[in-house]
Amino acid sequence: MVNTVELLGDLQRLREQGYLSDALLRHAVRGLSGTDNFDWVGVYLLGKDEDELWLHNYIGASTEHAKIPVGTGVCGTAVATGKNQNVPDVGAVDNYLSCNPGVKSELVVLIRAGKEIFGQIDIDSRTPAAFSDDDELAVQMIADKLAEQFVHERR
Repeated sequence: MVNTVELLGDLQRLREQGYLSDALLRHAVRGLSGTDNFDWVGVYLLGKDEDELWLHNYIGASTEHAKIPVGTGVCGTAVATGKNQNVPDVGAVDNYLSCNPGVKSELVVLIRAGKEIFGQIDIDSRTPAAFSDDDELAVQMIADKLAEQFVHERR
């Protein structure tokens, strides 16, 4: 389970100290990567044309998917549908993009403000059905804090 209170506090302190979204994204990935069953944690940001996700940073095995078209795989589906994706069995997903053959489940949580999507937090696990509703809620709280920073930087 994610230590949400501690990570949210860290992100808020970084914001108050004047750090930009890049630093907050990196800190969020590091903070989430220490969670049980979170074997790969990364952030993808939506490109300016809004048709492709770009890998910002990650912790875990390297991936060949530095860019993912919207609508492709679990990550692209999250953006295309505007909904988080909690996939207990990635083998059951027709258009799944495999980064690592050991991955069994995936959680994708959108970083968004209202209907505007900035990107997503992507988490893979080698454990089937690894992510609970509480995990998704905790990661959503982190994503919401990141979205606040994106909105703040646009002012």
